Amino acid sequence: MTSLTSTVVDDTLSEKPEIWIDDDSESQRNPVVDGAEFAYQARPPFLKKTNLVHVNDDGVRMAAKHIHDKIRGESYSPRTWRSHPLHICPVEPYSPTDPLNKTVLDWIFLISALNFSFWSEREGLPDRYGVLWQESWVSSRPKLWTGYWTLVACLNRALQDDSIPITDPTFYSSETLCPDSLIEHVFRPAEGCSERIPLLDQRIAVMREVGFILCHGFGGSFRGFLDEFQRQHDGQGTALQLVQKVTETFPSFRDEVYFEGRKVCLWKRAQILVAETWAAFYPAAPETIHPLFPGPSGPAIHQLTMFADYRVPQILHHLRILSYPASLLQLLRAGTMLAPGSREELSLRAASIVAVERVRAEMLKLQAQAQTDPAEGAVSSVLIDFYLWDLAKKVERGEERIEGIQTTENMVPTHRTRSIWY
Repeated sequence: MTSLTSTVVDDTLSEKPEIWIDDDSESQRNPVVDGAEFAYQARPPFLKKTNLVHVNDDGVRMAAKHIHDKIRGESYSPRTWRSHPLHICPVEPYSPTDPLNKTVLDWIFLISALNFSFWSEREGLPDRYGVLWQESWVSSRPKLWTGYWTLVACLNRALQDDSIPITDPTFYSSETLCPDSLIEHVFRPAEGCSERIPLLDQRIAVMREVGFILCHGFGGSFRGFLDEFQRQHDGQGTALQLVQKVTETFPSFRDEVYFEGRKVCLWKRAQILVAETWAAFYPAAPETIHPLFPGPSGPAIHQLTMFADYRVPQILHHLRILSYPASLLQLLRAGTMLAPGSREELSLRAASIVAVERVRAEMLKLQAQAQTDPAEGAVSSVLIDFYLWDLAKKVERGEERIEGIQTTENMVPTHRTRSIWY
């Protein structure tokens, strides 16, 4: 088995982050925002900032209105999470003792732990990595899944077709119950594929690490982790505090780099774990208390940022929110590998975070002007990210064309970085 410490987590990333949470949940500022702004901005005394990628203020304003109108027009909300055909949905009304809800939480946790590096070396070719499973939980018609959805299809297939309890931390943490060969079988490609899932050895190492920690510290489940988190916060823990708890506890969620002497927290998978948990259990009536974040401020989801990956920067550029120099466009179109933490790679991720924060600010202004519900939680970078990721996939598949605003002629390829962080 591959060692997680030696192959996945750099020594500089294995330190616990400094404590930055204060007692006032509404005054917390996400260090991901601070780190992204530091990496993005060019200001003295530093002369080597990452500012290859720029945020286009005109593009932000135009795209923010387009996104605002589309989200309202399509009734796009956290409940949209339940409409994705491969998602396992919690039981409603919520019951903490319902075994399916515990299953959903463990399923979300493992997907978030393994939610990285799905781009293919054989993009657009019929033999790229793909997984054959049914098209939804309610239709057994076979479908070939690619990209991120291969992960979800593999886990669902293992649970339903093969009766493998692959999302149970007690099971996947054990090399006896769940040998490496069985995990490789779970992620088997469809017939005719010449690729296997990228970074398989690192995925196995992540599974062993997070499963061990859950089993030895939290009763063997993500439910146990959430219970301990809320116990520590007297039932008033917020989404941002949960993100910190995740990054403190699990080294493989600690997505951080050191840049010009400063730690830059990006925390893509830690934030998406919390955001997916929030969305999956989002109540049908928005005024209802969230069952997993029952404190007076609720989850305070607006404190989270977008999830800095390779897909959202692509659609941000297509919407002219981000602008790339010719040198970067050449690298992207040539499929050149960008090293994790390199100037180009960090610039793409940091600028994306800054850009979505600016889009959110513009959308809040539009919301206020329209005199709609002023609750800040109604517009969050999380929901914007969910919408943009779905939009990017629809545009890529030719299912949707963006109209009413100026876009680039074609979407440029996503950047290529092999990393466990996204």
